[in-house]
Amino acid sequence: MRRIALVAALEREVAPLVRKWQVRRIEHGDRRYRLFEIENGNAAVICGGIGAESARRATEAIIQVFRPSEVLSVGFAGALDPALRVGEVIAPRMVINGSDGARTDTGSGLGTLVSFSAVAGREQKEKLRAAYAAAAVDMEAAAVAQGAELRGVQFGALKVVSDEADFVMPPLEKFVEPNGGFRTAQFALHLAMRPWLWGTTIMLAHNSARASQALCAALERYVSGAES
Repeated sequence: MRRIALVAALEREVAPLVRKWQVRRIEHGDRRYRLFEIENGNAAVICGGIGAESARRATEAIIQVFRPSEVLSVGFAGALDPALRVGEVIAPRMVINGSDGARTDTGSGLGTLVSFSAVAGREQKEKLRAAYAAAAVDMEAAAVAQGAELRGVQFGALKVVSDEADFVMPPLEKFVEPNGGFRTAQFALHLAMRPWLWGTTIMLAHNSARASQALCAALERYVSGAES
C-alpha cells in the first residue's frame, strides 16, 4: 500500500481535508507538530509553517515518523501565468529553487513551479515568470523536494492558486515568524489602523477559502486513488 505524506505550510490550507482525520502530536528536533492521519493509515498531513526552513524540518519529521513511500508538497501558490485563476489546481512537472536554481523533476504533471524566499507581489511575480518561465510561485515546494530526495523518497507537488498574477498582496511578509508561523493578531491590529487595506485583505481571505476547498477536493481524489 502506498503511504503518502502531505507537507503543507498552514492548517487552513488543508482544513477541509483533515477535519475528520485522526490527530496526534509528534516531536522532531526542538519542534512539535500536529500529525493528521487518515483512518486507513495510507496518508498523513503535517503543517510545518511558512518558508523553506520550516518546510525542510517538517519534511524530515514526517518521513521519520510516518515512513511514507512518497512525499507531496501541498498548499497555496501565487499565479505567475496571467491565465491562471483562483482555485485552479496545478501539479507541476518541474520544481525550481529560486535561491540556487536547483531543479526537481517530479516525473509527472505539467509546467513549472518556482519556490521563492518571500511572499511575491505583482512586480516580483513578473520577474520570476521572466526568469524561470514558471506558471506559479510558492515558498516551500523546493525545500520539500530536497528533503525527500535526501532520504530517497518519491516527491511530487499539488498546489492551488490563491492569488492571481496581477493581485496586489497586502504586507504579509513582516508578520511571518522565524518558526514559520503567522502573527495573526498583529496583522489584524496593523489592518485596523489602515482601512485602505481592508478590501484587498477581504478579497485574499475569500480567495484563500475557495482555494482551500479546491485543493482539498483534489487531494481527496489523490489519496483515494492511492487505495486502488
